[in-house]
Amino acid sequence: MGLTLKEELLDFFLVPSGILLMLGYHLFHLHRCLHLPNTTIIGYENHNKKAWVRRILEVEAKDRGQALTVINGNISAAISLASISLALSSLIGAWIGSASHNIFLSSNIYGNKSSTAVYIKFITLLSCFLVAFGCFVQTASCFVNANFLISMPNCEIPTSHVENAIIRGSNYWVIGLRSLFFASNLLLWIFGPIPMFVCSVITVVVLHNLDRNTTPLPNFTKTPASHHSKESGKEMTTVTSANDHRQRSEMDGAEHQAST
Repeated sequence: MGLTLKEELLDFFLVPSGILLMLGYHLFHLHRCLHLPNTTIIGYENHNKKAWVRRILEVEAKDRGQALTVINGNISAAISLASISLALSSLIGAWIGSASHNIFLSSNIYGNKSSTAVYIKFITLLSCFLVAFGCFVQTASCFVNANFLISMPNCEIPTSHVENAIIRGSNYWVIGLRSLFFASNLLLWIFGPIPMFVCSVITVVVLHNLDRNTTPLPNFTKTPASHHSKESGKEMTTVTSANDHRQRSEMDGAEHQAST
């Protein structure tokens, strides 16, 4: 009886501590993203994406095939992760409705092994996968909208509209990935509160190193080479037009002499 009570208290202490640790870190990271975006990798990537959108919209619509390829790659990745999240959600839902989860009531698992605790584990895990599924679907939707805007011909597209679609899709992508990180922690909770808490600590340490940015934001100014290539292209077009005009003049003169 005393050992069982000790295991239940371990669940009540370590599991909320791990969840609060993850939530606290993400609130801290959200504060940095809103007030100090230059110090986060999310702010760095958003800065690059805004510059990418501005440069893409300077190109004619018929020459934006490379940009559409990049966006389509992101759409494919988002749809793949959404499909995986939905499949795992369906699997967990079927698992909850069946009696095959008795393996998690085994004595080899150190922690609360009551049926109520097992159902709470599955429901919280299912919630994380459903949130991830919704976020990845929204990611694909935002990128599809950006795809339509970029490929629109003979129209002046406001840069802010495309930027908002790209940034919003990227933000949904980040939230979906963070939901999967939470799901990974809760997945280890099935095997006991100690693995879940250890995974929470390791995840926070790894994310803190990955989310930090020390690279200065680039300016993305136009290079002289690109300007020189444009001028060279204009000169080549002028020379070609002059040659064509001269050839037509010579042909007209030859026809006039032949007629006389």
